[in-house]
Amino acid sequence: MRVIDGMHRLRAAVLRGRTDVCVRFFDGTEADAFVLSVQLNVRHGLPLTLDERKAAAGRIIGSHPHWSDRAIAERTGLSAKTVGKVRRQAGQASHLPSRLGRDGRSRPVSSIDARRSAAAMLAADSEISLRELSRKTGLSVGTVRDVRDRVGRGQDPVPERLRGEEDPAPPARRRAEAHQPSHDVSAAAVAETSLLIRKLTRDPSLRATETGRLLLRMLLTTEVAAAHRAQIAEAVPTHCAPLIRAALLRFCEDLKGLAHMMPPQREQSLR
Repeated sequence: MRVIDGMHRLRAAVLRGRTDVCVRFFDGTEADAFVLSVQLNVRHGLPLTLDERKAAAGRIIGSHPHWSDRAIAERTGLSAKTVGKVRRQAGQASHLPSRLGRDGRSRPVSSIDARRSAAAMLAADSEISLRELSRKTGLSVGTVRDVRDRVGRGQDPVPERLRGEEDPAPPARRRAEAHQPSHDVSAAAVAETSLLIRKLTRDPSLRATETGRLLLRMLLTTEVAAAHRAQIAEAVPTHCAPLIRAALLRFCEDLKGLAHMMPPQREQSLR
């Protein structure tokens, strides 16, 4: 019973003393409800800013990665190129082999393999129709026509502008490998920190005071977060990432300040 669209109209009705209004119910998931709210707010009322529409596109990409850039662009009031840029920044440019278009048809993300398949089918049967090629390869009729024309001219069925997409994975793998050593070090550090926190939770001088219990709760929270760091990072919505990153960095600085406030002799006794 949550309002997806029409919050201001509902408020106006309440101010006028009305006790009932006509509504249209939506039955769907939380993610689908968000898509509908964005789509409706793009078309009427106070227009969403460009940043708000980009943030909405990032969230929709996270919940509906199988949708095409054009399908998401239609719902967010952005261009397909802008949605594609948001998708690449989110690191989800090539996670799925195909995407669902505005017409409800699923098409391959990269047309390279499909183009080569179409060229092979043309070589085996030069009389095959464009519609049949389109049905068998998942490409549009216009794309298979382009393949036929290129093959007829003796050219590669894949245009040069697409050949750079044949191996998009190595940069992502290099980034992952570059971060892997730090993950290994962090795992050991997490185990050591966890052992220290467990010792502190058994210290009666901390457990007996409200301030001590507050400190222990804070340490236990950070311990849980460290143990599930990878899962937490993967679950963060794209549009929230910059704010969460800034908050975490500030939190780290605050914790450093608290650590430096500790008396040196107390720090030595913990060792």
